[in-house]
Amino acid sequence: MSYISHIELDDKHSPPPTDEIEKERRVALYDLLEGNKFEVPSKSGPYHLILSIKEKRLVFEVTNEDQSPVSEFHLSLSPFRQVVKDYWAICESYYDAVKNLPPGKIETIDMARRGIHDEGARILLERLEEKAILDRDTSRRLFTLICILHFGI
Repeated sequence: MSYISHIELDDKHSPPPTDEIEKERRVALYDLLEGNKFEVPSKSGPYHLILSIKEKRLVFEVTNEDQSPVSEFHLSLSPFRQVVKDYWAICESYYDAVKNLPPGKIETIDMARRGIHDEGARILLERLEEKAILDRDTSRRLFTLICILHFGI
């Protein structure tokens, strides 16, 4: 029962997403809900999660399925700034490459994109230590959603 059954992004203060960003969002949400491991120590799930950015802090609001509060974590955005910036830069290169370059070049850019993505997931795992238990795949998908929230800030 240690998983996220519902997730919501509070992005009402963000600019409208591009088509590429909207696609990244849909894929990350779908993949996350299809399979994830997420547990708040000593609090039973499944959980509902609202991700937002408030006052320059990343906020995880965790409730039970009946909407009763479980926990709320506030993380500094500072450790994420550079990796999010790098991630969006490589994503732009990737989106351009898909339109114009041969498969070999696209694969090289995609490998770099995955590397930056892994770094962001690692930072998230470190920042959530002792607050939540999650696996690498869940961390990667949550990092994608954090990047989407961070878009335009």
